[in-house]
Amino acid sequence: MRLALHVLALGATAAVLTTGSSTVAIAQSTVVILSTTTSTQDSGLLDVLVPMFERKVGYTVKTISVGTGQALALAARGEADVTLAHAPALEKKYVADAKLLNRRLVMYNDFVIIGPPEDPAKVKGLNATDALKRIAVAQSRFVSRGDKSGTHTLELALWKQAGVEPSGNWYIESGQGMGQTLGIANDRTAYTLTDRATLLAFQQRVKLPILVEKDRPLLNIYSVMEVNSANGPRVNAAGGKAFGDFMVSPEVQAVIKTFGLDKYGQPLFVPIAGKKDEDF
Repeated sequence: MRLALHVLALGATAAVLTTGSSTVAIAQSTVVILSTTTSTQDSGLLDVLVPMFERKVGYTVKTISVGTGQALALAARGEADVTLAHAPALEKKYVADAKLLNRRLVMYNDFVIIGPPEDPAKVKGLNATDALKRIAVAQSRFVSRGDKSGTHTLELALWKQAGVEPSGNWYIESGQGMGQTLGIANDRTAYTLTDRATLLAFQQRVKLPILVEKDRPLLNIYSVMEVNSANGPRVNAAGGKAFGDFMVSPEVQAVIKTFGLDKYGQPLFVPIAGKKDEDF
């Protein structure tokens, strides 16, 4: 006797598993949940890549755009299927704990420090840590994301390297994503740390010039990681792997290489699929 059990679910297709005399239809989600950073969303890159993925692979993507810390935590709880983030040290910890799998480098851009045109702390041309020291000494307004994102994590590491614990009225925590933080810094005529891609995407609204750039600690590397199916019963491991493979494919790397060139006069990201952290 052969027993067929058909499982029907919203947003799911059926895969057939045959065991002995029984054939069971197992629901497979056609939705891929991507947890990622506000910077990838704000840059507009996902507006190009997600429809490409949906057309090519047939999945529907649900994007959760938050700070990197939250994006990785969601994945670790099994509330996402794949994650695209930019906090290498934190990512490696989740991989070591087997919460995330198959970490692959995708692209990089860089961080910059922007600030008032008159540059009251006189940081223009300095390296990042020296610039932060001067901002703290001058108690010039600085807007921090304050949201445990990859950008915030880097900022805190830079303050630590500078030997400064930022506090006081001059240090403003927005608790917001990069786009909103840029807006606050612009309104307050303050310094802030931002990734270059988001700054370029908001250049019509943000008039603060770049004062510190091209310092090695400001390199901003993005990686894609699959979520371990052991993290939760709803993890779509196949969909997560499909998205990860897509992000490092030659086709997508070619798109990343020129993304933003026509609009901003320079690409927003540099593709680096196949490279390792030690290459940088």
